[in-house]
Amino acid sequence: MTHQEIIKKTVNFTKSELKNAEGGHDWFHIERVWNTSKLITSTEPHANLLIVELAALLHDIADSKFHNGDEEIGPRKTKNFLESLKIPTEIIIHVVKIIENISFKGGHTIKTFKSLELDIVTDADRLDALGAIGIARAFNYGGFKKRPLFDPNQEPNLNMSKEEYKKSNSPTINHFYEKLLLLFDNFKTLKGKELAQSRHIFLKTFLLQFFNEWYDYNLNLLPSSFDISE
Repeated sequence: MTHQEIIKKTVNFTKSELKNAEGGHDWFHIERVWNTSKLITSTEPHANLLIVELAALLHDIADSKFHNGDEEIGPRKTKNFLESLKIPTEIIIHVVKIIENISFKGGHTIKTFKSLELDIVTDADRLDALGAIGIARAFNYGGFKKRPLFDPNQEPNLNMSKEEYKKSNSPTINHFYEKLLLLFDNFKTLKGKELAQSRHIFLKTFLLQFFNEWYDYNLNLLPSSFDISE
């Protein structure tokens, strides 16, 4: 089977798996991550494009937060699907490892698996959590989970364990501090970092406008835990 045939079958499988997905984790999210992964790969000549494309296309076919916290269902579905295509075992193992290690999970989890392909797909996935689309996805998911927009009395928790992060029900604005604003310093590829810069700035610009409107342009009322002056 050719590279193009493998990718076509994977696209069709992913679209089928995500046909009823939440708007921030649907096929269009996958497509953006896929395209960005290919863009980053074009600047990384030592990367395996097939591994990158497969991991990008399959990384969210069964996100644990939509499956009662089950972190094994996505890798298991991926493995079964790729085996059905007779993909070489070493490629299947690599793709599954990427999917097992791509999630943010509070940012404090020590990851033992490393690869250039993991870095590329992780950067592409995190780029989709930044900028205008990242903001839209955050509030879409917050609405899906019936979370408040903002609660001045509920401070962001910057030291959550993996389990605390998975169970968090904090307001959507807190998610900016607990994840989105932390992403910029953790990009691995040069292209990813370059693309992230303007999107990171956009997040901070949005927060400034949000708080100005919330507090009638008197930011002296803003709790210090929501400071964005850096």
